[in-house]
Amino acid sequence: MAGFSVNQEKQQCSDQELVVKTLDNKQKFAAIVRRYEAPLFRYIVRQGCKDTAMAQDLLQEVFIKAYIHLNDYDPTLSFSSWIYRIAHNETVSHFRKEKNRPCVLDKGENDYHFEKIADDLGLAEPENQKHLTLEIQSAVDGLESKYRDVIVLKFFEEKSYEEISDILQMPEGTVATLINRAKKKIKACLEKK
Repeated sequence: MAGFSVNQEKQQCSDQELVVKTLDNKQKFAAIVRRYEAPLFRYIVRQGCKDTAMAQDLLQEVFIKAYIHLNDYDPTLSFSSWIYRIAHNETVSHFRKEKNRPCVLDKGENDYHFEKIADDLGLAEPENQKHLTLEIQSAVDGLESKYRDVIVLKFFEEKSYEEISDILQMPEGTVATLINRAKKKIKACLEKK
């Protein structure tokens, strides 16, 4: 019974509580890694890092930087946004060094995410079913990085405008503008086909 309550406590800890526990005992950082390992790996891959080994290396760098700078985390802000910002910076830095940013989205992505984009664009009606997942993927891949970043965070990572604002360090109004412009560009691209 005591083991159950410890596991239950771990599951119920907020991110801020985990940070406080980690600051008291560095071994508790493993709980943060377990919580964010899969979502951050997916995000790094969605940012364009298709090489699994490189994505794992970037993920490791994200956790190292998070661990080193954990004292700098402001608990009044979302920890999720803070660690996603580190992942975003690491990925962008990697592509800057490589002078290359490949396609962001993979054909293996769950169609649900593409359907959300189609629905948001008003393309989910039966007469618009011609817009296949691959066409939406191609349209998103063709966007400038500032537009791709907000689309990936909004529709694939399911982040709020506030979280996107924190991750990309820009005002929420700018996030809203970029998302609207990106959606218009995607729709225009789909209508051309």
